[in-house]
Amino acid sequence: MYQYTCLNPIAGVGLDLFSDEYKKVDDLKDAQAALVRSAAMHDLDLPDDLLAVARAGAGVNNIPLDKCAEKGIVVFNTPGANANGVKELVFAGMLYASRDIVGGIDWCLANQSDENIAKTAEKQKKNFAGTEISGKKLGVIGLGAIGVLVANAAVHMGMDVYGYDPYISVNAAWNLSRSVKHISNVEDIYKECDIITIHVPLLDSTKKMINADAIAMMKPTAIVLNFARDLLVDEEAMVDALAAGKIKKYVSDFPNTTTVGAKGCIVTPHLGASTAESEDNCAIMAVREIRDYMENGNIVHSVNFPDCNMGACLTAGRIGILHKNVKGMISQYSTILGDADINVADMTNKGKGDYAYALIDVDSPVTEEVVNQLKAIDGVLRVRVIK
Repeated sequence: MYQYTCLNPIAGVGLDLFSDEYKKVDDLKDAQAALVRSAAMHDLDLPDDLLAVARAGAGVNNIPLDKCAEKGIVVFNTPGANANGVKELVFAGMLYASRDIVGGIDWCLANQSDENIAKTAEKQKKNFAGTEISGKKLGVIGLGAIGVLVANAAVHMGMDVYGYDPYISVNAAWNLSRSVKHISNVEDIYKECDIITIHVPLLDSTKKMINADAIAMMKPTAIVLNFARDLLVDEEAMVDALAAGKIKKYVSDFPNTTTVGAKGCIVTPHLGASTAESEDNCAIMAVREIRDYMENGNIVHSVNFPDCNMGACLTAGRIGILHKNVKGMISQYSTILGDADINVADMTNKGKGDYAYALIDVDSPVTEEVVNQLKAIDGVLRVRVIK
């Protein structure tokens, strides 16, 4: 029996995928797996029995990844599960910024008592005129699950689309429309595009990548969209540029005291993935990731350990070993298993940064003595007997 807990409400359509071998518990200290959305985990005590954390969403800033890795806790996310919901809001943001829809709505509300509002509106509507997005140059920075959807949809909307991603995956490249022009220098997007949308993860290397220098390259009519993370943009510099008329609009899905109410800023309350469909998709993917890891030892979509998949175990046993990514580990495992007269039927080892994961299928049961010997190896973080 596996025990899991939910640190935030998780869609029932996902939780229903847990079999009778899983029991929901209220306290993290009693769980082998945890599902989370936005709850902050950095200050939580992580129990020794916790094996996995699944984030029902893409961003993992609320999870202490290194702390989890050092304790042998695999952290999953659900890339692409909420991509369509975010993509649709990106286009809403484009339209809000290109055409003064918000201003028009506010005018209607302010004049709701006017008995002749229909006639008055015909005289006032010129104050809220805007531009169409068809024919405009769109720069998409980051061609992951969301960026690819945005780029492809923009092509169908008649936009001239430029994409920048030096680390684009093979899968994303296959899914990207041929009409998207690949840009090798992000500065070309800053200089040439009418609308710029950013879809990269928040890393030390991407923090405030849209800074004063980047903004200075942009057209005074440029619109910048940020539905990824607020810290990707130097928002103080952005607000200053908007106030000076050096850029047209900034659309953000991350409200804070810098942007809310500032001239030229359109801010929504983190609505990107706030759709019933996105929440369902994230929950379904998160539960499937947890089950595959708990039952088969497979890792798919981890952010702190490498992906590693050997399917279902068809031999007498399977061991999963989370360890530091240093040389000599595999030979030590093989020696211990060989000395115990345990034959290795199949094995794979994957590395990712400082950490690695070995899956080993064996032809005979693994004893507790062998497990303890494996645990005693310097650099081993956790040993699991999966079967």
